[in-house]
Amino acid sequence: QVQLVESGGELVQPGGSLRLSCAASGSIFSIPTMGWYRQAPGKERELVATISSGGNTNYVDSVKGRFTISRDNAKKMLYLQMNSLKPEDTAVYYCLARLRKAWNTPLYDYWGQGTQVTVSS
Repeated sequence: QVQLVESGGELVQPGGSLRLSCAASGSIFSIPTMGWYRQAPGKERELVATISSGGNTNYVDSVKGRFTISRDNAKKMLYLQMNSLKPEDTAVYYCLARLRKAWNTPLYDYWGQGTQVTVSS
């Protein structure tokens, strides 16, 4: 059983900062890719950022220069540092882990339950 648990979401004023965390646990052999997605009310879930086990990162244009994704492979942790937050960043943020449960097995996507980020004055 694999579990992803996000934390860190809360209400913050525009221009503020938040750090989201995601802890992966369970039967995991490797996690080649981890990422953050978000879903605002009435909108589809969208990619925010991804990071490989080697540290290669990818960001959606709207967060470049403001958000930083990072991970601790040994602890199976994923982070998202969000600075200069805007009201349009308001959404439920989900952690994704694309992982293998054993050597030479297929990759599967696992999702966390989400954490609410609200940017408002």
